[in-house]
Amino acid sequence: MRPEEQAPLRRRDISLEPLAARITEAAPELTTGRRVVGDPKSAAGKRTLYLPAFLHMEVKRHLEWFAEKDDDGLLFVGERGAPFRRSTFGRKWRKARAKSGLPDDFRFYDLRHTGHTLSTQSGATLKDTMVRAGQSTAKAALIYQHSDDDRQQEVADGIDAKVRDARQKAQEKKQERAS
Repeated sequence: MRPEEQAPLRRRDISLEPLAARITEAAPELTTGRRVVGDPKSAAGKRTLYLPAFLHMEVKRHLEWFAEKDDDGLLFVGERGAPFRRSTFGRKWRKARAKSGLPDDFRFYDLRHTGHTLSTQSGATLKDTMVRAGQSTAKAALIYQHSDDDRQQEVADGIDAKVRDARQKAQEKKQERAS
């Protein structure tokens, strides 16, 4: 999700079964510090984002420990009980990034890139990725997809497996016809 999509999330927007977040609005923070609540960046931004099961315990704990308790309560609460602010979030992000061993130049937004790269690597189509990201154009979706040497080796291995399988099946058919 975009940070401005995370800011207005409420407890009611989260489902544990299935694990998902409903994104219906955005609340970008202006340079004045004021938040403007409205529609997401595009019509495609209104969506249900299904989350991977490995996050279940973290989401459940977040709801129990950090989110405001009532149904309309904020999911991510800032230091003063309002939606988190860019300045406060930046400090907390730098601390969390250092604690987890991420490089200093790893930006919070890089998590969005990572998530969408992982979705395509897990087999998601371009349209699947566009829906997950809340993007209305393929061009926008492609910005978030990266391919490194490890992934290129996986692709090569996948091609190799397909060709070997096809050759094996052709060989078996050839033997059947010969017998």
